[in-house]
Amino acid sequence: MAKQPIQTPKAPAAIGTYSQAVRAGTTVYLSGQIPLDPATMQLVGSDPRAQITQVLENLAAVAAAAGGSLDDIVKLTVYLTDLAHFPLVDEIMAKYFKEPYPARAAIGVAALPRNSQVEIDAVLVLGQK
Repeated sequence: MAKQPIQTPKAPAAIGTYSQAVRAGTTVYLSGQIPLDPATMQLVGSDPRAQITQVLENLAAVAAAAGGSLDDIVKLTVYLTDLAHFPLVDEIMAKYFKEPYPARAAIGVAALPRNSQVEIDAVLVLGQK
């Protein structure tokens, strides 16, 4: 099966040797997004609410570039440098996702790229409707 890289200027450019996402058949694997503003490639600030929101906006942009939307996401993995921010993840996710919600895992980590407080990666399946 051929794999197709997904790229959009509406999400931060890759800052390493990876693609924003890769499509294999109807499945799209979205790389972890951190709260970078795609225009400036800088963190959106230190407020965890703003960071979580920007990460979801970035994921939405990559999902759209792949021909889908957040509604097509079946699995999320959330990485937090402080698990005390997990209730914020739930609160903000409720604005971006509707039932049935994607499967999800949350992992506490010591550090993330660019000193961000949150990173989220996802798996999206196209053509579910």
